[in-house]
Amino acid sequence: MTGAIILAAGSSSRLGLPKQNLMFQGRTLLERAVSNALESGCEKVIVVLGANVEHITFHKEDKNVTILQNNLWEEGMASSIRLGIAKLQQLAPKVNSAILMLCDQPFADAALLNQLIRQKSEGKKEIVASAYNGTFGPPALFDKNKFPELLQLTGRDGAKKIITKYSTELDTIPFPLGIIDIDTSGDYERLENEF
Repeated sequence: MTGAIILAAGSSSRLGLPKQNLMFQGRTLLERAVSNALESGCEKVIVVLGANVEHITFHKEDKNVTILQNNLWEEGMASSIRLGIAKLQQLAPKVNSAILMLCDQPFADAALLNQLIRQKSEGKKEIVASAYNGTFGPPALFDKNKFPELLQLTGRDGAKKIITKYSTELDTIPFPLGIIDIDTSGDYERLENEF
């Protein structure tokens, strides 16, 4: 069983407004991320919100979606990862892997998430990450054996610290559009104009 944890707690400080609410192809970025996770082979979906929670428009319509409020969001992404992994283990004790994904990668669709799951199953590596722009990153799948270390992350460290540490246990799948994430108004304008 695989769960998806959507990290959406940041303050969008460079953008100046909650990126979770930005519209793209008829849905907000957060709605797209949740829909993609639900349409994939992920059986549980956890959304971690934090900053601007009172301004984020999202309506939970599926019993497989759990929304968490990260009151420690200012610490950085590690706090959201810890919260999401702990809740996933509580809700689904038989979970054997988790996909960490961001709400601002609009092209991380269900097919990509399923590729991560399939590659983990076929390749037998404990981590499967997306490869783009000469590096690797989210969405990334982690075997439950890596949960204890994900729960130890602190500060601004994301899961890339663990991916790098276990490079010999890493598979990657190509995700060229992974380079597109929304951090600034310019990023959003390019997304609207080019796609």
